[in-house]
Amino acid sequence: MVASFVVQRTREIGIRIALGATGTMVHALVFRQGMVVAVLGIAAGLVLAGVTSRLLRKLLYEISPLDGITSVAAGGVLFLVAAAAIRVPAVRAARLNPVVALRAD
Repeated sequence: MVASFVVQRTREIGIRIALGATGTMVHALVFRQGMVVAVLGIAAGLVLAGVTSRLLRKLLYEISPLDGITSVAAGGVLFLVAAAAIRVPAVRAARLNPVVALRAD
C-alpha cells in the first residue's frame, strides 16, 4: 500500500525535493503516513480480537479471552513488521531524483 502511495505521489515528492525538502524530511513524511495507517489497523484489530475472543472462548486453550500479554505481544510484532515494510518505500522516496520524477508524466 505504501509503495503504491509513493508511486502515485512521485510528482509531488519530486516537487518537494526540488523546492528544498531533504531526503530525511521525505522519508519522515512517507514513514509517518504509513505508520498512522498501520497503528490504526493494529488498534482496530486488537479491538475486534477482544470482541471475537469472547465468542470463541470455548476454542481458547489455557488463555483468557482478553489476555493482555498476548495482545500486546501480537500488536508489537505487527508494529515492527509494519515499520520494516514501510521503511523500504520510504527510503526509495527519499532517494528520488526530482528531475526524473518531474519528467515522468
